[in-house]
Amino acid sequence: METNGSLPPYEVLVAGPYFTDLVFHGLDRPVRPGTEVFADGFGLVPGGAYTPAMALHRLGRRVVWSADFGTDPFSAQVLSCARQEGLDEAAFRRHPFPVRSLTVALASDGDRAMVSFQDPVEPEPLVPLLRRFRPRVLLLPQLRWDEGTAAACRAARRLGTLVVMDCHDAPASLADPAVREVLALVDVFTPNDGEALRLTGADGLDEAVGLLSRLVPTLVVTRGARGATAVRDGERHDVPAARTAAGAAVVDATAAGDCFNAGLVHGLLGGWSLPDCLAAASVCGAAATTGPGSSAALRAPELDRLLGAATNMT
Repeated sequence: METNGSLPPYEVLVAGPYFTDLVFHGLDRPVRPGTEVFADGFGLVPGGAYTPAMALHRLGRRVVWSADFGTDPFSAQVLSCARQEGLDEAAFRRHPFPVRSLTVALASDGDRAMVSFQDPVEPEPLVPLLRRFRPRVLLLPQLRWDEGTAAACRAARRLGTLVVMDCHDAPASLADPAVREVLALVDVFTPNDGEALRLTGADGLDEAVGLLSRLVPTLVVTRGARGATAVRDGERHDVPAARTAAGAAVVDATAAGDCFNAGLVHGLLGGWSLPDCLAAASVCGAAATTGPGSSAALRAPELDRLLGAATNMT
């Protein structure tokens, strides 16, 4: 792979904002207006696009993450964690004003509710980033359907870069031609089941899968405890959810989807079959639920061991 100057040959460009996740876990009941619920545990961990960037880095992939940081303590906390993890800072932008991004996650019974806040900041254009870093994969953690994203998807296609896009509860609909245009330019789309239903307006998941799989070459719909469904070239694969390691309790599902995507991209970069990619993704997603936020993201030897154990049990 050609590189510009002294830049290393990056495998993945992750483009998206950081978040600081304040995770309250072990709630014995949902939080309702007018009530107070005490949590069994609390974690203050980096999240947002930090999670797939960090998770892929832990899996041994060469990652560059495009993100904005400011003068606020949340930016400082995530930057500190990124440096501790050894993430490449080549695409970080630092601003002389606050760029606060935070989420409060309330985790109970393996699910969670979230409240978020973000200071507005215009993200760095993707096309120059693609030309600069020339990654094998562009990972977009949230569905974006602006013209800049469409242009980036077209540029990625010219460069031979695979575009993987999640949904992350974006307020989008297939009734919007701009949404359909962007999805038609994406190589792999990874909504969860609720997002697929809202995006398509379908009455059931099978209908939603059918509608989306006619737009994108590879569709992967995560279904929580029910596993995942993927469609490529008209062939459907349904895989069960991976179990957590023996004795590991589910603590927080906040980072499960992002770690699932990291495992999926890891497999795609390795040239694995789609079922094998899904198996790796499922193991990574399940492991992430055993710690607050993204703290339990796997490293490559752990993933290999868990995949081997799963193979031996079948």
